Amino acid sequence: MGRLAGKTAIITGGASGQGAAQARLFAAEGAHVMIADIGTDRAQALVDGIGPSARHRTADVTEESAWAALVAETEAWTGRIDILVNGAALYDPKPFPDSAAGDLDRHYRLNVRGPFLGMKAVFDLMVRGGGGSIINVASGVALRSFPGMLAYSASKWSLRGLSRSAALDLVPFGIRVNTIFPGLIDTPLLGGNSPEYLDFLRQMVPMKRLGQSDEVAFAALFLASDESSYVTGAELSVCGGINI
Repeated sequence: MGRLAGKTAIITGGASGQGAAQARLFAAEGAHVMIADIGTDRAQALVDGIGPSARHRTADVTEESAWAALVAETEAWTGRIDILVNGAALYDPKPFPDSAAGDLDRHYRLNVRGPFLGMKAVFDLMVRGGGGSIINVASGVALRSFPGMLAYSASKWSLRGLSRSAALDLVPFGIRVNTIFPGLIDTPLLGGNSPEYLDFLRQMVPMKRLGQSDEVAFAALFLASDESSYVTGAELSVCGGINI
């Protein structure tokens, strides 16, 4: 307990799945958590469960104005931003023959533009606070190839490059930038699949099981905490071996 005491975090896509697990864990470790998501009802339910150390704001993270309002509200609440987790993402797989330029644009808008705008938006406040930790959530498709994921994969590879470049650029300001690459995680995204297909997915993983959102959250906790003070530009794969 207390690994994030006194810190404030913004988590995008924080109302469900991996983001919700991060919000609960960060709050349990002493952080104030601002949850940014378009799912208002889910976000409010999560905040109610966490208590006064959490708040939420409905935000379209692809818009600069939404980020400005989100940062302003967070600063008014706690006076600081120490941690940013860019977890909001679009996942709409299609095979190549069915893919159009618009699919690429939609994925890049949320999966690349969103994190870029987030990093820009928190920069000044992080610098004034003496530094911070930015965690970008990519995907195993940015480490290995899977069929039917052209636009999604391209956007996550782009996020990987964005993170590595930002890590070097932000070193002089005391801001660390690291990337998490989740593998097959048991989230609502997979919940609609048949038991047979879920078993097929498990067999693809060397550990023969799906990951849990809490396992990704603990990786994010390490990168958010001062325990990783000498870690920047790192690529942490939480995948049961499937990304090897």
